Amino acid sequence: MSIRALWIITHEKGEHVSVRFSRRFPTVEYRAKSLAGSSYQAVPEDSAVLQLLLTELGLADPGKPYVAQRDDCLNQQRTPALELHVDSSAKGILWPVLVISRGPLILACLPLVEAGEPRPPLSSLLSVSQGLTLLEGLQSFLGGSEIKTDGDGLAPRLALMPSVLQQVCPLGTPLDVPQARAPSTAGVPAAAGSPRQPAWRTGQHRGRPAVNVALTETVRCMQYGDPSKQDLWDVYGTVTCKCDVEGVLPNVTVTLTLPPNGSPLQDILAHPCVTSLDSSILNASSVDDGDGSAFSGPYKFPFCPPLEPFKLCSYTSQVPVPPILGSYQLKQQQEVNHLRVSVNLKLHESVKNTFEYCEARLPFFNRVQMSIVDVKVSSGHLDVNKEKNLLVWVLGQKFPKSREVTMEGGIRFSGQLPGPVDPLCTDLTAYIKLYFKVPDLTLSGCSVDQHSVQVYSCAKPKIVTCRELQSKEYFIWNSTGPAPVSSGQMIL
Repeated sequence: MSIRALWIITHEKGEHVSVRFSRRFPTVEYRAKSLAGSSYQAVPEDSAVLQLLLTELGLADPGKPYVAQRDDCLNQQRTPALELHVDSSAKGILWPVLVISRGPLILACLPLVEAGEPRPPLSSLLSVSQGLTLLEGLQSFLGGSEIKTDGDGLAPRLALMPSVLQQVCPLGTPLDVPQARAPSTAGVPAAAGSPRQPAWRTGQHRGRPAVNVALTETVRCMQYGDPSKQDLWDVYGTVTCKCDVEGVLPNVTVTLTLPPNGSPLQDILAHPCVTSLDSSILNASSVDDGDGSAFSGPYKFPFCPPLEPFKLCSYTSQVPVPPILGSYQLKQQQEVNHLRVSVNLKLHESVKNTFEYCEARLPFFNRVQMSIVDVKVSSGHLDVNKEKNLLVWVLGQKFPKSREVTMEGGIRFSGQLPGPVDPLCTDLTAYIKLYFKVPDLTLSGCSVDQHSVQVYSCAKPKIVTCRELQSKEYFIWNSTGPAPVSSGQMIL
C-alpha cells in the first residue's frame, strides 16, 4: 500500500483556508500511471485540490444551500473516502481521497488503488484502512482538534513533517504512525531512546487492566461404521486474547502446556505481534512423518498485544480417538415410505461428561414430510421440526452413567409437501450430524494456566483463562447405504 499525495489544510470556520503542507511521491505516481493506463488522472495543483475538497466538505459557498457538483442525487459519497471530479470527463476523477476533518485541521491523502474497474468495495482495500491510520496518527501528532492554527503550537510540528514522513512513510509507503509529542524546537527530532508504537497497536489503553485468554479446540469427524471405509477426524485449536494493559510497549507472555501423555501441537501459526518463537515450535508439521521426537512444550508466546481482541495462534493436534463414537443404521422396510432407524452413541472415557449442549440431528432429504414418528430414545428427548423433515435428538448436558445412548424406531413418510433436496443424500445415503460443546476441556490436553501468564506493565492486571471443545462438521454416516469417502486427510 502506498500514498500518492498528502495534504494538511487549516481553516477558521470555512474562512482563511490554506494548504499548510503537501507532499507528492513521484515513484508512487509513476506506478499509478502505469497501472491506470489510458484512464490515468494526474493529481492537480494544491489550489485545485483545495477548492474541490472545500466543495465536498460543504465549506465552500456557505451561502448556497445546493451545489450541483456536491449535492446532486447521482453522487453517492461514502465518507471519509471522497470522489473528487477534476473535470467533467469520466476520466477526471480522483478516488478514494481519504479525509479527516476535526476542528481547524483537514488532513487528506490519496492512496494508490491497484485494482481497476469495477471499483472494489472500500472494506476490501488495505490502502483505505492504512491511509486512515496514517491520517489519524498525523492528526494526533499535530495536536488534535484543540490546536490553534495561529499560535505557536502548529508551526513547530509542521516544520517537523518532512523528517516525520521520512520515518513513518518513506517513499510513500506507510510503515508506522508518528508519536503524539510536543517538540521543543523546530527541526529537532525526538530522542533515539523513545519507544515507538507498533503498527498493530494504534493507541494506549486507559482503565482497569485485564488479560483474557480463551483456548478453543474444534473437532471434525467422518464416521462410517464400515470396516471397508476408514473413519477420519482432526482437531485444530485457536488461542484468542484480549489484553487491556497500559503502556506504549507492554509485554505479555502466554504459555501453552500439555500433560505428559498429551498430543504435541503441530502446524502452529502465530500473530505478527509475537516477538520470538522457538524454532522447534514452528517446525512441527502434520504433513511430515513424525520421528517420535516432536516438541511437547511448553509453548511460550511473548508478544506486544494490539488493543482489540485478536487470535494469538492456531495449531493442529493428532488425537487417537474422536470424543463420541457412533453407529447409524437406516433400513428400508417393505413399505416404500417406511424406514427403520437405529442409532448408538458412546462418549469416550477420556472426555468429561459435562456438556454446555449436545444434540444429534437426523435430516431426511428427497422425501415427503414425515407423518408418523414412532422412535424411542434411552436418554434426552426427541423433537420434530415444523417442516417435518428433521429429527432433533436433544441429549442435554450429560450422558448417562453408562456413557452410551440409543435410538430405535420407525418413521413413515406420507406428507403432502416435498422436503429439502440434496443431490448427494438419495435413497439410503444419510447421516447424523452432532453438535456439542464441552467447557474446560481440550482433546489434546492443551491448557493455559492463569499463573503462567506473565504481564510486564506498570499495573498488575486481572488474568482470566478458559478453554473449551466444540464440534464442527461432525458426521456419522448410515452404514447400510453408500457414503462419500475421502481419499486423504481432512483439509483444514
